[in-house]
Amino acid sequence: MKSIKEVNFGGKKVIVRVDFNVPLNDHQQITDDTRIRGAIPTIKKLLADGAAVILMSHLGRPKGEVKAEFSLAPVAKDLSQKLGQEVIFIPEVLTDKVKQAAADLKYGQVMLLENLRFSPGETKGDEDFAKSLASLAEVYVNDAFGTAHRRHASTAVIAEYFPNNKYFGLLMEHEIVNLERALKTKEMPYTAVIGGAKVSSKIDIIRNLIPKVDNMIIGGGMSFTFIKALGGEIGDSLFEEDKLNLAKEILNEMILAGVNIFLPFDVIIADKFADTANTQLVAADAIPEGWMGLDIGPKSRQKFTQTIMNSRMILWNGPMGVFEMDTFAQGTKAVAIAVASASVGGAFSAIGGGDSVAAINKYNLADMLSYVSTGGGAMLEYLEGKTLPGIAAILNN
Repeated sequence: MKSIKEVNFGGKKVIVRVDFNVPLNDHQQITDDTRIRGAIPTIKKLLADGAAVILMSHLGRPKGEVKAEFSLAPVAKDLSQKLGQEVIFIPEVLTDKVKQAAADLKYGQVMLLENLRFSPGETKGDEDFAKSLASLAEVYVNDAFGTAHRRHASTAVIAEYFPNNKYFGLLMEHEIVNLERALKTKEMPYTAVIGGAKVSSKIDIIRNLIPKVDNMIIGGGMSFTFIKALGGEIGDSLFEEDKLNLAKEILNEMILAGVNIFLPFDVIIADKFADTANTQLVAADAIPEGWMGLDIGPKSRQKFTQTIMNSRMILWNGPMGVFEMDTFAQGTKAVAIAVASASVGGAFSAIGGGDSVAAINKYNLADMLSYVSTGGGAMLEYLEGKTLPGIAAILNN
């Protein structure tokens, strides 16, 4: 695993890629500090060893330009409070002043570099930029799972300059261990709950899971592509016309593999995409023209809940409806409660994707679940069976 757990970093200068890409409001206040809190265990472990810690992250998409609204200054302030010590921060990108501050950093101190994406070299995977970052330390630690699917200077290229001194942080290790469990488990019954808007974004994950799962629950907007492929009437519901044949292929693959397929039986439909829309409850394959499906109905909720509650392994990625609107949130809420209840009952649950995590947080269920991923795109690609550059860079010598 090449985890930091295995090593004492006392007397070492360690540069750590963290994921401090947190949301800020118009007053530059952090509105969700989950990612900062997620990095604390790794930082504290290194400090307890007696290391000097240099942190680096991106924030937003400044596209290689210095923009004040994307500065990591608010994060440095918040992190100082969480750690109970000063976090040295210079609002410049790898200037001589920054390099000198890194050179002067004492053991037990923490420094945060300014937003890496202020430099165009970060997202381009520029070797010179990566080499400059590497020159600041003796050891490299990657603890940013959320960016592990990108071959950026700080997530992959930099590791080449630490052939024998590169490790996974505690958060990254936790992600890999739990995703490996979700992919290689022998625990049955295994239920995958896949939702969201489009089939196209979930094709690979579904196909990679077919040989592994017993049950496949498909909800959200993507379910209407499957329902239409089976000949159902979906009114004005979202669907992907160019993916209808693919949907049929996937359904056939699941049938041949013996996977139990669960599509919505009934749906809540609306005459417009709004919380105040007129609504009806209809069969999922009998939606009238001028109406669109925006949530699963009570029979679907009951069946999905029953299936989830009878599972020992649960993977959930994607909502069941437009849960941001309270009128169409009941399906996603029911699945969230079922997954949490099954987890409390002894099942292992793995949840990922921005919307699924947002739903879990909306209903205050995160503490009841086995594992909530910090990486949306990274989790998807891992579950698709892809090699993530940020992970491969640590494992390869």
